[in-house]
Amino acid sequence: MTMGLTEEERDLRDSVRGWATRTVTPAVLREAVEAKSEQRPLFWKSLADLGVLGLHLPEEVGGAGRGLVELAVATEELGRVLLPGPFLPTVLLGAVLHEAGHTAELAGLADGSTLGAVALQPGTLRLVRDGGVVSLDGESGYVLGGQVGDLFLLAATDGAETVFVALARDRLDVTDLPSHDVVRRNAVATATRLALAEGELLQIDSQRVLDLAATLFAAEASGVADWAVTAAADYAKVRQQFGRPIGQFQGVKHKVARMLCLAEQARVCAWDAARAMNPGSSARAATAAPSCSARAATAAPRCSAAEASLAAAVAGATAPDAAFTVTKDCIQVLGGIGYTWEHDAHLYLRRAQSLRILLGSTASWRRRVARATRGGARRVLGIDLPPEADGIRADVLTDLVPAAALGESERARYLAEKGYTAPHLPPPWGRGAGAVAQLVIAEELRAAALKPHDMIIGNWVVPTLIAHGSEEQLQRFVPPSLRGDLVWCQLFSEPGAGSDLAGLNTRATKVDGGWILEGQKVWTSMARDADWGICLARTDASVPKHKGLSYFLIDMKGSDGLDIRPLREITGEALFNEVFFDDVFVPDELVVGEPGDGWKLARTTLANERVSLSHDSSLGSGGEALLTLAAELPGGIDDEQLTVLGKVLCDAQSGGLMGLRTTLRSLAGGQPGAESSVAKLLGVEHIQQVWEVAMDWAGPRALLGDRPRTSDTQMFLNAQCMSIAGGTTNVQLNIIGERLLGLPRDPEPGK
Repeated sequence: MTMGLTEEERDLRDSVRGWATRTVTPAVLREAVEAKSEQRPLFWKSLADLGVLGLHLPEEVGGAGRGLVELAVATEELGRVLLPGPFLPTVLLGAVLHEAGHTAELAGLADGSTLGAVALQPGTLRLVRDGGVVSLDGESGYVLGGQVGDLFLLAATDGAETVFVALARDRLDVTDLPSHDVVRRNAVATATRLALAEGELLQIDSQRVLDLAATLFAAEASGVADWAVTAAADYAKVRQQFGRPIGQFQGVKHKVARMLCLAEQARVCAWDAARAMNPGSSARAATAAPSCSARAATAAPRCSAAEASLAAAVAGATAPDAAFTVTKDCIQVLGGIGYTWEHDAHLYLRRAQSLRILLGSTASWRRRVARATRGGARRVLGIDLPPEADGIRADVLTDLVPAAALGESERARYLAEKGYTAPHLPPPWGRGAGAVAQLVIAEELRAAALKPHDMIIGNWVVPTLIAHGSEEQLQRFVPPSLRGDLVWCQLFSEPGAGSDLAGLNTRATKVDGGWILEGQKVWTSMARDADWGICLARTDASVPKHKGLSYFLIDMKGSDGLDIRPLREITGEALFNEVFFDDVFVPDELVVGEPGDGWKLARTTLANERVSLSHDSSLGSGGEALLTLAAELPGGIDDEQLTVLGKVLCDAQSGGLMGLRTTLRSLAGGQPGAESSVAKLLGVEHIQQVWEVAMDWAGPRALLGDRPRTSDTQMFLNAQCMSIAGGTTNVQLNIIGERLLGLPRDPEPGK
């Protein structure tokens, strides 16, 4: 798992990772730990020769002329090995000076001859203005890399404002500090009425400096978090307790899976901030379009200043805190060995905690996110499609123009016949649309205000029939499903077989001409409205449970022995149903595939999965609803509520970013990454949190009964099913732990 998505970014990752593996050996790391004071790393010239110190700097000063995305990819890799020395402050200083228009110092930062040091908090350092003379007086905040830095970037107060100055070390009185992070140490710098020379007071927005810092701190935090996840998972695979690996215990497995989720959140937020904060996408590019290109490796994204700053704030609010949590959890998983000085786990904890504190409190960054979004800032999660999209678009427009003149039912039929109900399906049912074509079609349908029929459960049924059904089944069921003439329901879950679908007990007994079904299904939505249902039933009890299932098509309107009973839910509504089969006859021609193929059919390959990109707010409907509620609070919103709001909005945006990265992987022809597995889990918990917070803020009014379906109370109650339906949260954590991290599977019952 890595931040880079493009081939170039992955090549850069591999280059930096290879260098780090060869150079930052355990001996090198321990030498830095045990040193009495920090020294210029012996490998610094080698690091400069690798080219990473100037990745983001112009070629005319010896840089590579790339951007912050490439720098973030490298920073994540170096964070993963806990690189000793002032890499982070050096590249941050270079980014700030470049944007402030200072070119004289950039060559030294790029070639490694100048080391950077940075203090983001002013301490008591302030500007004193006396006539035309501007002086610096006081003691700085903690200076990251200050023990070895040659050029210092220091925050100072100027009245009620914060400014930044850049000063050579010999202009300051520098005092080394015993440091929590023993691999990269801090200092303080003191100035006593030091008159500033021209250019030492930087002409750059102080918030832009902090946003650049948040971006790069987040990238390093992502690498730190990734190391902690890997270390915990690797240990949990081999450490034996009570006769089995500790990773097999759900308590451990779920903790490590949660660690991965946090690490992925850190990664996507850091990645997005780097895309948005690229030089040229800032306030200096006032004429740039307020949208971001997805081609971060080949074209600088263009964003409004507010959008870029919001992306950086989300990264600052999310990644350092995630790394801090994950490194603490790593020590917990490691147990006693993780608490020893000899293990590296505490070094990563120290680094994560230092990043989190030196950047500024997580709460302050969350409040910044909340204030920015309340002020109207939104992240645009769009994609610049490749050139071939133009030809696809012309063909699509030719098809869609006639649809506008048709009536509603005729339009649904027309769109279905042209393949637009499910364009990802092969012809003649769909258009065989690949990732790019699917996105183009979605854009043009939306622009023309055309909505093909949503098959709902049919979206699962139709691909299964196309892949496994007979020609008769295809002709009978697929066209009317695409048109909207047939409504489907799913008859899978049973009282004793929810997440363990293969454990179902509904049985099908072979008789002349078909099968007799006996049993009970539950949690079936739309059962009273559906024309047909898909049903899994056990046709062979003598084989392992996954192999004895068959896939049936059930006539929900015309089958004798079918008893559908509504189930009233906690909301008071009855959307679900339980369905009883009492000698229900299903003819042979309504078995899909062969008897015993049911499990394979139920897990129909993801080859037909749609590619989609949300065009709603990046904060989702829940985030927007919470913002509306915040604006309507009678007494206004206090700091605690603002902090909570910022956290919820960060989770919302990170979910959108995971979806964006999944889409980008599809466009590049790649396989889904960890984001797609993590997104469902975090998305469900996010929406549940939204409505819990909404009820808290509504106060006693939320306790009134019989409220509308769209009220915060009803939405809160309805959201409780989301962590159960489609695979419970605990099962999702098992899947993440076992399939993504390789942790041991749960033992089979009785073993």
